[in-house]
Amino acid sequence: MKKLAIISTHPIQYNAPWFKLMATRGNVELKVFYTWSQAADTVKDKTFGQDIKWDIPLLEGYDYEFVENVSKKPGSHHFFGIDNPALITQVKAFTPDALLCFGWSFKSHFKAMRYFHGKIPVWFRGDSTLLDETGGIKTSLRRLILKTVYRYVDKAFYVGQANKAYFLKHGLKEHQLVYAPHAVNNAHFEDTDARNYEHRALQWKRELGIPEQQTTVIFAGKFEKKKQPDVLIDAIIAANKNRQQPIALVMIGSGPMDQVIKEKAKRQDNIWMLPFQNQTMMPLVYRLGSVFCLPSQGPGETWGLAMNEAMASSRPVIATDKVGGVKDMVLQDVNSYCFQHDQVSALVEILETLSSETLKVMGLNAKEHSNKFTLERIVMAVESTIGGSQIKEVQ
Repeated sequence: MKKLAIISTHPIQYNAPWFKLMATRGNVELKVFYTWSQAADTVKDKTFGQDIKWDIPLLEGYDYEFVENVSKKPGSHHFFGIDNPALITQVKAFTPDALLCFGWSFKSHFKAMRYFHGKIPVWFRGDSTLLDETGGIKTSLRRLILKTVYRYVDKAFYVGQANKAYFLKHGLKEHQLVYAPHAVNNAHFEDTDARNYEHRALQWKRELGIPEQQTTVIFAGKFEKKKQPDVLIDAIIAANKNRQQPIALVMIGSGPMDQVIKEKAKRQDNIWMLPFQNQTMMPLVYRLGSVFCLPSQGPGETWGLAMNEAMASSRPVIATDKVGGVKDMVLQDVNSYCFQHDQVSALVEILETLSSETLKVMGLNAKEHSNKFTLERIVMAVESTIGGSQIKEVQ
């Protein structure tokens, strides 16, 4: 059986499920090396302004090690925040047949990529896009740097169309790219008789005082400039002036724009505010609404995995052209809506025309489309690339 070493900063709620799935399938022996040892239990999220401890298991079902991080300022927001003198030694002790690295812009990750290049296949997983590029000298210099970085990569697992374009622009060739779509644990969002998500969400809606039949928009995320939560509130207010039946808006989260958002919301009868909700509550969060909105202007909205979660919950989405996964996830006017990030009038127009009946149909289409983005597809892409073992069919 081939052995795969994976380097990642810390346990992430979107990656741990497919690590576990790969280990369970038994086609590849994997071991994950976590380089931000200080984040073993919780991650200090500067934007949310709180420590985040996910309420789903992230270290079960697969082999892993935490490598000591000696950085004086540990964190995943700067190059020297991840400094692991023992990383290469620990990876070598595992004797892997290939190395998969998540992110290059950390001291130890880049050092490991350079060290193992030419010794074993070095693979890369990232979701960067070209959507936020502005041109000029800075972009040209960054292009040169990135082309140098990716010379140490034998293959990259790209998450979607925008990410593929990014890799091609930075020197990787078509034959070096393997499609492994961004995905969430769709099964977590699947409704069953035992879970009763729809009924529980409806009860929650009643408790909040939102009329049962009122078309409701959900925003769930960080209250920060790049996500434009204030723009969404303004658009809802504008749209409701032209609607016979007003739209309700539920804002879920926190962040540096807390006060701005609360000030805007408190003057409106159709806006509700809720705090950050953990993973076990998210299937209910999306079902509180008729549609989920991700109005980001960037930079850095490289995919928008909340879209996957909403669609897996049978809810359509409204997202901007600056959300990296839009080209893959959004079928315009079929399962969701897309508008230009700086055209608030386009968002208002979408909101003005929303109807519960149409959204229900679009939600069913969204659910069907979400089935193309699965953990199984990621795992099978990796298994097929490492080769050398009999690949089992997905059950």
